[in-house]
Amino acid sequence: MIAIIDYGMGNLRSVQKACEYVGYDARITADKQTIRDASHVILPGVGAARDALQNLRERGLFDEAIRAAESGKPFLGICLGMQLLFDRSLENGEHECLGLVPGEVVPFRVNGLRVPHMGWNSLQIRNNPLFSREESETYVYFVHSYHAQGVEEGDIIATCEYGYPFTAAVRRGNVFGTQFHPEKSGDAGIAMIKNFGGLRL
Repeated sequence: MIAIIDYGMGNLRSVQKACEYVGYDARITADKQTIRDASHVILPGVGAARDALQNLRERGLFDEAIRAAESGKPFLGICLGMQLLFDRSLENGEHECLGLVPGEVVPFRVNGLRVPHMGWNSLQIRNNPLFSREESETYVYFVHSYHAQGVEEGDIIATCEYGYPFTAAVRRGNVFGTQFHPEKSGDAGIAMIKNFGGLRL
């Protein structure tokens, strides 16, 4: 069973439907025991880091998310959920995040390009179990104004370019993150969800 952490932000139902489409039992939940019983955990997110962190703490899910990731089960952060994996975010101030992946989240600084970075863009993929082995490039859907920097090279599993190269997906042990939305990325995104749900680490 895949637990989709419900902290009041994120397109929860879209993520659940993508999981169900490939045959997985996925439950939107704020219940700690359900999260502990799950074989896989997804932390989705849409919106601002400060609000997300506040909601996680108020619902007692900040420490629970860390516990789930440290348990060794496959753990996936999507979009804002990926940004929350890092040490800190500089979105509207400085905020301590989950600290599961070294790095920090900073605003895009691109001349002549719109922010947020929104729409389809190509990923440059490095070999890892979230993506199909034969792929080196694929197109996915982004909506974000911030991105991770200072990420260790070995943790980066995909990059993208928007004015300059940025980290688009990470893996540190059992913890994965995608800056893009797999659930909105057509067949390529569905394949990633299927691969994630099939992980046995």
